[in-house]
Amino acid sequence: MTIDIDKPDFSLLRGFDLTGLALMAVFLGCLQYALQEGPRLDWLEEETIRTAVIISAVGSSLFLWRVLSYRQPIVDVRAFLNRNFALGSFFTFMMGIGMYGTTYLVPLFLAQARGFSALQIGQTVLVVGLVQLVISPFNVYIARAMDLRLMLAIGLGMFAFSMYLTAGLTNQTGFWELLVPQAVRGVALMFCYVPANMIALGSLPQDAMKNGAGLYNLMRDLGGAIGLASIGTMMSARLHFHWNRLIEDINPARPVVQQFLDAHANRFESLIPGDPSRAAIKLLSSVAQREALVLTYNDLLLLLGALFVCGLTLLPLVRRPRSFFAH
Repeated sequence: MTIDIDKPDFSLLRGFDLTGLALMAVFLGCLQYALQEGPRLDWLEEETIRTAVIISAVGSSLFLWRVLSYRQPIVDVRAFLNRNFALGSFFTFMMGIGMYGTTYLVPLFLAQARGFSALQIGQTVLVVGLVQLVISPFNVYIARAMDLRLMLAIGLGMFAFSMYLTAGLTNQTGFWELLVPQAVRGVALMFCYVPANMIALGSLPQDAMKNGAGLYNLMRDLGGAIGLASIGTMMSARLHFHWNRLIEDINPARPVVQQFLDAHANRFESLIPGDPSRAAIKLLSSVAQREALVLTYNDLLLLLGALFVCGLTLLPLVRRPRSFFAH
């Protein structure tokens, strides 16, 4: 068995749009830099980020003008005029946010809030991949037997449900607490991949498939980049919010707080040289920081779930796609 690959058409090189390629590289390159470095450098407060955003905005405008006016554009964005392709691309954009976002958040939680080692984190998050590996051979059969819109609805709903389950994080959450939520997430992603792909590409004419596939894959990666940048920014904001709320209640005048400080000061007196009271206050601060982190992760996971619920509301707009498995 071999793969049937099209023979190269070198005549296309004569009209190759180098200007469009350069504009696309500038537009996406500056956008990627701004998204990656923005959360760390406080976004537009930093001059380099401001410059990258301005260049990206100008580059995107020129790039759009070029691809709409050139006779042989580097990509044909008119594919987005097809309703199913536009909606399918939005769904894969959303899946990029969910997939990359959870792949980032869960290991980070385990490292920061639980202090897990790299091996422990790997063993914990392996569940998602194993579930996808088991479900993958059956995915095509499910897509053949079910309306693709219904299959995608189940996938989006299961992903939102998995975020609801995962958002019950505590400072004791580990492998067993995350087992079911991650298994549900693995099944959900497998139920999303195939129908979103078929919805997007199934309504395009054959000669537009190659261009459409490139745009479709770009939307997933762009969703991941924008999602991670947004998560980084919101994480900082929510962490400050929860920290400020928690320290409002950490008043030494409260009996429970004073009891905590006295108990640990007495314990540290024989273990740590120096001021045991200062050590107890430092411990209380680290506990508050940890709890603020846990609350922040729960907020972000619920936000990802809400995004997928919003995606469900767009499914009635999808026209019935043609099946790729008819023969």
